[in-house]
Amino acid sequence: MRRKSVPFYFIMIISIAGMILLPFAIVKRSFKDWIIVYLVSVIGNFFSDKYLVSKGYLKYPTKLFPKYEIHLPFDFIHYPLMLLYFNQWTLNSKLAEIFLKLFPFVIPQTIIETIAAKKTNLIKWQKGWNWYHSLISLTVKLLLCRGIIAIIRKVNTEKISVS
Repeated sequence: MRRKSVPFYFIMIISIAGMILLPFAIVKRSFKDWIIVYLVSVIGNFFSDKYLVSKGYLKYPTKLFPKYEIHLPFDFIHYPLMLLYFNQWTLNSKLAEIFLKLFPFVIPQTIIETIAAKKTNLIKWQKGWNWYHSLISLTVKLLLCRGIIAIIRKVNTEKISVS
C-alpha cells in the first residue's frame, strides 16, 4: 500500500474545513440567492478547470479523488466558498468597490497556488501557465460569477434578494 503524502493530508484538512464553513456561508438571509451563487460557481469552475486540464495547462498530481483529472475539492468546495464570501461582501457595493474587494481574495489565492506549484506536488503548471494566468483567470471568474448573480438579482421580481 502506498503511503499518503503531506500534500494529500493538506488537501484533506482544508477540504474538511471548507465543508464545515460552507453551510455557514449558505445558510443566511436569502438562502436561494446563496444556493444560486454556489451552483453558478461550481458549474463555472468545473468547466473552466476541466478545459484547462484537458488542454494541458494544469495538472493535479496529488488528488483526493485520483479517478478524476480535475481538483474536485477546489471546484466544489474551496472556490465556491470563496465566491460566496466575495458575493456577500460585495452585495451592496458599487463597481469600483467590487474591484477593490477582489484583491483580498485573488492575491492570497494566487500566492498559495504559486507556492503549491513550485514547492509541492499539488498542482503543476504546464505549457507556459504562470502565476499571472491564475490571477487573471481567478479575477475573471469571480467577476463573471458576480455579474451573473447581479443580473439574476435585477431580473428577479420576487423579493428573495437581500437589499
